[in-house]
Amino acid sequence: MSTVQDIFNFFYPSYCAIYGINSEYGKVARSIMNCKTGALGSNIIICHDCGYMEFHHNSCRNRHCPMCQAIPKELWIDARKSEVIDCSYFHVVFTVPSELKSLFMCNQKIMYGLFHKCVSQTLLELAEDEKFLGAKPGIIQVLHTWGQKLDYHPHIHCIITGGGLNTHNIFINSDPEFFIPVHVLSKKFRGKFLDFLRQEYNNNTLIFPPSMQHLHNIYSWNFYIDSLYKKEWIPFIKKTFNGSGNAIEYLGRYTHRIAISNSRIINVDETGVTFSVKDYKNNENIEVTLDGVEFIRRFFMHVLPKGFVKIRSYGILSNCNKSKNLIIIRIQTRNLNNKALLIGLNMREILLVLYNTDIQKCPRCQSNNFHQVPSCRRRL
Repeated sequence: MSTVQDIFNFFYPSYCAIYGINSEYGKVARSIMNCKTGALGSNIIICHDCGYMEFHHNSCRNRHCPMCQAIPKELWIDARKSEVIDCSYFHVVFTVPSELKSLFMCNQKIMYGLFHKCVSQTLLELAEDEKFLGAKPGIIQVLHTWGQKLDYHPHIHCIITGGGLNTHNIFINSDPEFFIPVHVLSKKFRGKFLDFLRQEYNNNTLIFPPSMQHLHNIYSWNFYIDSLYKKEWIPFIKKTFNGSGNAIEYLGRYTHRIAISNSRIINVDETGVTFSVKDYKNNENIEVTLDGVEFIRRFFMHVLPKGFVKIRSYGILSNCNKSKNLIIIRIQTRNLNNKALLIGLNMREILLVLYNTDIQKCPRCQSNNFHQVPSCRRRL
């Protein structure tokens, strides 16, 4: 089966010859190309009973590597299960107009942070309004930047609790349907985003691409902002959950997802890369072929700025007050505290729980004396 690693091994030198070497992109490329190859070091595992030996190459653990996301995703889901509240959950997706994409690309850290802030403030301010919920809900937000064809499409997935704490710390449940009208959500988000964007412009923090250099002129800028005000910014309520159920596992599909997984790669050869794409209009999978260099260029568009936190929690689930809020809510809802299963376990125990695989059991003699010999991890 072809992989993203194969694509980089095949086409990354050609990409560098055309586009040059970017330090951050280069780090991602080296991580992907060397992941589980031995270039990052290897571990030797020996059975002390029968002498059977295996070599295991180290993974890169880069958050953009498709081979390194399975365990972090399961650990994240497990930790969040202990925070589940007995109420309905809603999935809402926020997007921005296409006219903003170039500005996003040139100002990723600023714009992604602004995006997160505007989404959370919109949801919290409206939810706390007595006309809607009248309480502060819990929100988990995940930033994605890609579409199915690896095109640039910034959007934020939100899982929102259908209930929250009011100013008297009383837990209030919402109706089964999403408690904020979509048109209200849309106007609030649009106004808030463009207001914050004006502030960034006034502070001279924005970088404009060549196609938008005219926006340095204040009159052109105002015309640009006015045109964005006239557009419809429609959030998409993707799914309503009946109770807490599988809401966290559902969100887990999005938390550690990268631009494209290995399972979608169909073929890699000198002519390019063929991968599967979900056609949502016709509800079917189609095949798309890109030149290899173009594939890598698109992949790099989705490399997040160094240190940027793409998963964020707000409201009653914000890190500073989460423990106290959950205790208050569970007392009122009589909801038993769901225990995280994986916290405090070592890797052997985690793999045993998740995959029923005991890495200390010898494949040959089945003894439990199959142990790793310490080795140094080499860095590139």
